[in-house]
Amino acid sequence: MAASKAVVPGRALRTSKRVDKSSPASTQRSMERLPSEILIKILSYLDASTLCSISHINKLFYQLANSNALWRKLYIADLSKNKKCMDKSLLRMATMEVQDRAEGYYKRLYFKTVAECDMIKWTRRLGLISIHTGLPSQTENLNVTWELTVMDKSGHESTLEQSRSQFTETSVTLCWSGGDRLPDYQQTSILQLYGVRRLACVSPKRPVCRSLMAKLDMQTLTKNMQVIGQDRLVQLKLLQPGIIIGVWRDQCSVAFIMFTLHFHKLVERSTQGSSVCSYVEPVVQPPFCDIDPEYGLHGYQLHIVLHNTVCELMSGSFSQLFCRRTQISDGLIQLTVISSANLSQHTPLSGDITLPWRCEALQGTVENCCIMSLTLLDEFRKPFKCVTSPVSAELERTPVCYDYDSEHYLMHYQDSDIQVKMRLVWMNEQKQFILISLVVYVSVCYVNKYFSRDY
Repeated sequence: MAASKAVVPGRALRTSKRVDKSSPASTQRSMERLPSEILIKILSYLDASTLCSISHINKLFYQLANSNALWRKLYIADLSKNKKCMDKSLLRMATMEVQDRAEGYYKRLYFKTVAECDMIKWTRRLGLISIHTGLPSQTENLNVTWELTVMDKSGHESTLEQSRSQFTETSVTLCWSGGDRLPDYQQTSILQLYGVRRLACVSPKRPVCRSLMAKLDMQTLTKNMQVIGQDRLVQLKLLQPGIIIGVWRDQCSVAFIMFTLHFHKLVERSTQGSSVCSYVEPVVQPPFCDIDPEYGLHGYQLHIVLHNTVCELMSGSFSQLFCRRTQISDGLIQLTVISSANLSQHTPLSGDITLPWRCEALQGTVENCCIMSLTLLDEFRKPFKCVTSPVSAELERTPVCYDYDSEHYLMHYQDSDIQVKMRLVWMNEQKQFILISLVVYVSVCYVNKYFSRDY
């Protein structure tokens, strides 16, 4: 009996080591023992979204899920109904052997064609082009979101989904709240902005395509960082035009990060990356081939919007802008939009120049700071220069217009291609700002580059 008792525990021990054949790991190993032909047949019943998920299991399934035979079948089945995208491609594919293409060719072709079809849909949805801005009238219907990836100096990376977004006439403002998910701005190494496009067949939590729109080296940017405003809680640091970091005062921790994006080419930049940013529509002739040699630029049009994160402060369109050759100095072409001497052009703002912010349970308002969105069109109504960036208003010691006995403020924007100078006065009785001067200075180098591009 003693011997028999000694055997029983041993049997029980061996039984406990048996693998549950119904477990997922056992099922996976059983599938891996199947011939590749059978696995390919099984995978052929899956859609594009599931195939992408399967490819992350292991090396074997990665190779199988990238099979040209599978993606060629999906390519034809899913996209053949869209004749605008597929007619010519399907005609070429009908005579093309799968073996003639490198592995993964049809997978890349599938998503590339889906992107092209989406662009056609977006073009229809965006509506007519506005004659005032040269931009689509329904740009908020982009079906695109944005993500921000932050890397610290140790190499740790975190990805944030946007906290808030605000669409205006010509731009969108994106905000990411920091909390405890962001490192101190002094420890931040890289900021990367991605446009995220999703397909209908994919879960909203799983982006199909992430396009890199901007990659910012913080160590380089912080050297020229400019403080453009503050309140009792946060300080606004302008990294470069269009990008603000809100930092808690007397600390290095980040409260929020704000990007302002102009609508021009925004769909392309959000889905195809930053390489399309520099594309400019071709024009018929350069600006200095005028019949009247006295003129430099003529027939230009400006649309400008001043707003904050809550409301619009001012919107205006100004046409028939020109510059005489005598007004070109120091490499800058001057376009006077609003003259301080012409009282009829002076434009009131509908609110105070402030920039409200919100982060988790805290919120505040930075005085004398707002967002400028500027669209400059050439004489052929093509976008010549588009800018969206936070700007600050600074008190001027010397008034430039003696018609107003009140405080004068200057808002100045500058990059390598363009300068914008706006002068405002604060009317105590009316309790509002009035824009009394607006001048745009365009670099001659930028003009020459714009009109000499090789198309």
